[in-house]
Amino acid sequence: MKFFDRIKNRLNSRSRKNRSAQSVIPFRLNLLLWIVGILLLALTIRLFYLQVLNGNAYKAEVKRSDTSIQTNNVQRGMIYDSQGRVLVGNQTHQAITYTKGQDVTTDDLYKIANRLGRYVTVTNKDSRLTNRNEEDYYLADQGRLKSVLKHVKTTSTMTDNAKYNKALDYLNSHPAIWHLTHQQKNNARIYAAMSGAYSLSTTYIKETGVTAKELAAVGEHLNEMPGVKIGTAWTRNYPQGKDIQSLVGTMSTTGLPSDEVNSLLSEGYSRNDSVGQSYLEKQYQATLAGSKSQTQVTTNGKNVTKEIVKYRGKKGDNLVLTINSKLQNQVQNILKNNYSAAGNSYSSGVYAVVMDPYTGAVLAMGGIDRNPKTGKETVDQIGAINHPITMGSVVKPATVMGGLMSGVITPTNNTLTDKPIKVQGISAKSSWFNHGGSADMAVDAPTALEVSSNSYMMQVIMKEGGMNYQDNGPMTLKPSIFAKERYYFNMFGLGQKTGIDLPGETAGYEGPADQKHIGSALDMAYGNYDGYTVMQLAQYMSTIANGGRRMRPYVVKAIRGTQSNGQLGPVEDTTQPQVQQVIPAPKSYFDLVKQGLYEVTHGTNAYVTGKTLSNVKPSISAKTGTAETVSEGHKTTTLSFAGFAPSNHPRVVVALAIPGSTNDDGEANLTMAKQIFNAYWKTVQSSKDENGD
Repeated sequence: MKFFDRIKNRLNSRSRKNRSAQSVIPFRLNLLLWIVGILLLALTIRLFYLQVLNGNAYKAEVKRSDTSIQTNNVQRGMIYDSQGRVLVGNQTHQAITYTKGQDVTTDDLYKIANRLGRYVTVTNKDSRLTNRNEEDYYLADQGRLKSVLKHVKTTSTMTDNAKYNKALDYLNSHPAIWHLTHQQKNNARIYAAMSGAYSLSTTYIKETGVTAKELAAVGEHLNEMPGVKIGTAWTRNYPQGKDIQSLVGTMSTTGLPSDEVNSLLSEGYSRNDSVGQSYLEKQYQATLAGSKSQTQVTTNGKNVTKEIVKYRGKKGDNLVLTINSKLQNQVQNILKNNYSAAGNSYSSGVYAVVMDPYTGAVLAMGGIDRNPKTGKETVDQIGAINHPITMGSVVKPATVMGGLMSGVITPTNNTLTDKPIKVQGISAKSSWFNHGGSADMAVDAPTALEVSSNSYMMQVIMKEGGMNYQDNGPMTLKPSIFAKERYYFNMFGLGQKTGIDLPGETAGYEGPADQKHIGSALDMAYGNYDGYTVMQLAQYMSTIANGGRRMRPYVVKAIRGTQSNGQLGPVEDTTQPQVQQVIPAPKSYFDLVKQGLYEVTHGTNAYVTGKTLSNVKPSISAKTGTAETVSEGHKTTTLSFAGFAPSNHPRVVVALAIPGSTNDDGEANLTMAKQIFNAYWKTVQSSKDENGD
């Protein structure tokens, strides 16, 4: 019995232990489940925060950190003449480039520049080195920076940038304590070019003149210089001669021009980009530059892990000009070869324009700028739009047109007596052939132009101003006469901007218009007061030649793309001739003036002024000019000319001026004009197409 009792007691004991264990297990399990649940809840909240609330921000952060777009320049558009000849082309060079990676530090740039400097020589021609460039390079060495900072006062609250500026100030004020060796200056140029690049933008370290030795050395050590590559660069060349640069402009050679950095950076340019800095290159920068290529770059820290070309870029579009390059060169040479015959010791230059009178297309622009003090001459073709000149009698047809339009003379009643003009308080004024009054004669409007009568023009102006002229009588003209004269001159293009598609045009020069200078109103009548540009002269004569339509001059004929073979592509834009104003005058007025212009070169009067051109075929109708001026303290003369040919159906206008001449008897203006007309018929259009008159 005791045996069975013992077994029973053991069984009861195990049962109690099992019940105790069963009560413990659910508690532990529940605790574990609670902990897991809390962790899952926390994870859910975190995922909600990351993906829902801030998902876009983190996606952008990932993109910004790992994937970016690298841009590279494309070949610049070219500039062609009217016949498809290349005026401004691109010459390809092998170059050393640098693409700045992300998270690249100043210390990284310093080390790469020093290493690259072992293999490449960069001169000031390649990259101009400024004092600031040298200072930045010197302080890029952390040891030197710390050494300099020991000599300046800094505080714990100053930013690193403020401390750096203190270091720069110290170097500026203590130039004797530091200097760069020749090799270090070379490295500094490289460092400056690299520093000027934005992250993942490419800049040229050496654009031209890279030697085979340099290419080989750089290529061998590329893996030691992250971002450095051997690439291709383009520079401008001028197959028809470099003289055209004075018209088309030039490119910046050391990055963005300092006065336009901010505006160009906002347009997407990099600091080291080469851009047009004058005239057409600048005016049409956006057209010629094209659109940069885009490469998607994936980086891992400082290293590029993947590159995918997203957009290959588009070569810049091409400009086709109205300029005929052969005629352009001939005009420039004509000016050069005949300039001295004008007596140019005190002259400041000579300028000429050839224009289509019906469209305003500029076929040629020639110019020479001369320093009267040194005698140095430079090509200055753009001077035809920005050098105002007192032109002289060449403006007299505008005075006659003003007289006709104001009604003081008419096509059937326009005869006046050429005689010296004597007004109280003003020195006597007369025509060139009648200073003493011994050659008084009756002249009508055409004859007045033929003999270049100053007296006739002054009498017309006095009539316009309501003055009843009497010999030795009072001057009763009012200052308002200046505005009236200029109103008619402006109508033809004299004294206001022509609107040509070139930057830097000037409106000319206007003398004072008050009672004190009232006598000058008479001088203005024959072109001896205000100043006009040669381009204005060409526009004015074109307006008379075509019968009264003032055309806007232009030099860009069209914008065209590029074919796959590099030749001119499809037309993308064309300049249409633009009429700025139709002169409110009947044909009879223009016929009267044109008759006078024909008589200037074909008349029989003893005082005819352009007889030298009488035998030129096709025939020329024109007006010559001489203005009395003072240059460098000496009495001089402006020799000018404006005319068209053929006389009966004008095809071309030539205008030119030689300020500061001392030999007005040499007829240098007529010689130049004759040769320019001959060059036009030989080069642009055959004279056989015209019938002579």
